[in-house]
Amino acid sequence: MNLSQFNPLTLVALAAVIGYLVGSLSFAVIVSRLFGLADPRSYGSGNPGATNVLRSGNKAAAILTLVFDAIKGYVPVIVAKQMGLPDMVVAAAGLGAFLGHLWPVFFKFEGGKGVATAAGVLLGFSGALGGSVLLVWIAMAVIFRYSSLAALTAAIAAPLIQLYFWGAGVITISVVVMSVLLIWRHEANIRKLLAGQESKLGQKA
Repeated sequence: MNLSQFNPLTLVALAAVIGYLVGSLSFAVIVSRLFGLADPRSYGSGNPGATNVLRSGNKAAAILTLVFDAIKGYVPVIVAKQMGLPDMVVAAAGLGAFLGHLWPVFFKFEGGKGVATAAGVLLGFSGALGGSVLLVWIAMAVIFRYSSLAALTAAIAAPLIQLYFWGAGVITISVVVMSVLLIWRHEANIRKLLAGQESKLGQKA
């Protein structure tokens, strides 16, 4: 199929919808069901993400959740890039996947905070960008052992790194939007951090 015959806005919309549907696969819930664990939305922070699944005490389930949540952000982006589609289509695919994770149509729009999926999207945009942001997350997580603090720091770093090394563009806009939404989704965590009540990595519910 010759995609050049399609209107660019049609391709953007199509990429966003496909990305959204892929992102709507809530692997925290899916993996927990496969492992016979409680729904991650019913304990801990109530967030369907790898960190909360880890609070169940099942590290394998948490790792699988993390990996698949990242993959669902990576795949739509890398497929769009491999097809030679323009940056605005690639950006739409990545942003769509991220929004799908936040508000999954298959799970009553009760999604996670988007950290792993955002990491996958960033790795799809650029291995250097995704790798740099992951290093920021890892450093903060190792030093302070707060997943939320690591995520917030990485969210702030991502658009700054993208802008500094690659300049402004549609990819940068997509990264900024994801970062803002990610920080917004961590509002409760920010309050807990300030109050000294935030749970550390590996702490059970």
